[in-house]
Formats: sequence, structure tokens, C-alpha cells
Amino acid sequence: MPTTPTVFSQLTTALFQPEFSRCVREFPTTRATRGLSEYDHFLALCFGQLTYRESLRDIVTCLRARSPELYHLGFRGHVTRTNLAYANNHRDWRLFAAVAQVLMRRAARLYQNEPWDPDLPQVALALDSSIISLSLNLCPWGYWARTGKAALKLHLMLSLQGNMPAWGAITEANLPDMKMLDRIPILAGAHYIMDRGYLDFPRLFALEQADAFFVVRSKHHVRFRVIESRLVDKAAGLRCDQTVRLTSRWSQAAYPKQLRRVRFYNAEHQITLVLLTNNFELDAWAIAELYRNRWQVELFFKWIKQHLRLRGFYGRSQNAVRCQIWSAICAYLMVAIIKKELGIQKSLSRLQNCRSH
Repeated sequence: MPTTPTVFSQLTTALFQPEFSRCVREFPTTRATRGLSEYDHFLALCFGQLTYRESLRDIVTCLRARSPELYHLGFRGHVTRTNLAYANNHRDWRLFAAVAQVLMRRAARLYQNEPWDPDLPQVALALDSSIISLSLNLCPWGYWARTGKAALKLHLMLSLQGNMPAWGAITEANLPDMKMLDRIPILAGAHYIMDRGYLDFPRLFALEQADAFFVVRSKHHVRFRVIESRLVDKAAGLRCDQTVRLTSRWSQAAYPKQLRRVRFYNAEHQITLVLLTNNFELDAWAIAELYRNRWQVELFFKWIKQHLRLRGFYGRSQNAVRCQIWSAICAYLMVAIIKKELGIQKSLSRLQNCRSH
């Protein structure tokens, strides 16, 4: 009699075995964990994320309660708390990051035709970061002098068409956001939407030279000279649309070309925002609308912190914590991929909850 596929086993079909094997060959382990393959380790952490297990012992106990179904869940090795703890500490976290990038590319292909405002660019990417809080007593290696606590920083680039992660990185909490502009993949013709933490004119000029566009929130101290002013629709919240040139000696050398300055009133937060962009073709309303959509990346961070295991960690080492953060992103992507492939109308929150399956 055929066995009914479990929800978890259906979710893991989002990742093809040959793709996972290529990632394993890219980041081989120096010493294999006896009885626990890389794939078993990956499945166990994703299972813990999707079922919101409290600890490694909780993961193992839950799996053993369904021991007759472990084979159908995808497990082939012997999953124990000791094996998982050893793998968390010694198996390269970059394997999980590489798997997440594979899933991001697959999700991008599936969600590329999602409904999107035709007046906005097709390729719009919101870049932001979020602090992952840690216990200083358990993770002293993550000490952050600014707060006197421990933390890591998750950097993420979200495709606004479909709201799917397109790139990510985990760094120390004290790394300035602007430095991530040196690491992100740059696509010609794409629009990068960022908050003022990414306002760095040499790096923005690198985007300009790569034929990419940016929309970034300006800071108060930026000095400029107005070259041209255009009429705007103040009923839509716009206040000005100007062509400007930077005037300070340093900024002129860092960004020698003209910029576009758009100021608009955000009625939701009751603040006036000033945006700088190198796109002179889009309507001023579209520039403001792109920045409004940047809020989707903030909602993504909020979602994964509420629904996945990112507030309590299964291990104390830096490697274990990074493995768990990347497994959370992988779990989110697998749910999103299966949701799209099967045409399921339920929300990601309901699909994510597979505790009883």
C-alpha cells in the first residue's frame, strides 16, 4: 500500500539532490560525522525550523516519535543529538549559504511573473540588514561594542516582484551597511533601493558605472547645487523633483555626475523623505513608489523572526549559529517554492506550520 507523502517530504522536493551534491563538493568537510550525512544534517535543521523545535534534543525526540516515517521524510542516517551538535560545530556553514543561493535562484524563476505595477521597473531589489540578537554569555564571540551585547547582522536583498530573497550574507554586527555594496551582485538595468545607511558616493558611483540604477535615502548633511527643477504633483505627496550636483570637494570627486533629488511626504509615517537616484527617465512618483516598496524587506525580516527559529539557537559556536540562520532562510524558500509550484492559495504562515505532519 503506497505511503501518503508527508508535508515535510513534499517541501524538501524544492531542492534537487544533484544541486545539493554540487554544494557539498564545493564545501567538503575535513572529517565526516559518523552516521550523519550533509543532507541529513540539512534536513534536521530545516525540520527544526519548520516545526519550531526548541533544541537539538527536541528535534531528535520529535523525529524518533515518527521513526517509521523517517525514510519517507528523506533521512538515511542515524540522527542523534551528539551527531547534530558535532555537525553544527564542524560542518562548514557556507554549505547552507550555497544551498540558500540555489533556492533563491529557483524561487526567482518561479516568481518572475508575479503581478507588479507596470509603471515600475521589472527588476527592483531592496537591500537592507537586520540584527540577530544573541546571548552574550553563550556567544561571547559575537560581542557588539555599540550595545554591550552579542549579535550578528543578516544582510538581504529582496526582489520586490514576488518579495523573494535574491541574495544574502551574514556578518559581524558592527559592519557598516554601506560596505555590502562591494559584495552584492550588480545587474545592469536593475534598480537597487536602499535606506540612508547605504549612502556612500564612491560605491554608488560604482553602480552607475555598472549601468545599474539606485534609489537611496539622502542625509541632511549632503551639500548640493540645484541645476534644474521640474513640476510635481503635490496631491500625490511629491514636494520637489530636481537635478542636482554635489558641491563638497570630497563628494564631487566621489560622484562627479549629476543626480536626481526627489522629495516626498510619507503620509503613513508623517515624515518628509529625500531620495537620490541616478534614474532621470522614471516619473518622480515611480521613484517615491519604489522607495515605499522597500518596506517589504522589513516585513520579511519580521516574518522570519516571528515564524522561524531565530531567537533561540541550537548551538553556541559561530558556525552553529550561522548554520541555523541559513537553514531558516532555506526553509522559507522551500515553502515559497512549493507554494508556487502547486498553486496553493494559503499564506506562507499556514504552510510553514507542519508540526502535526
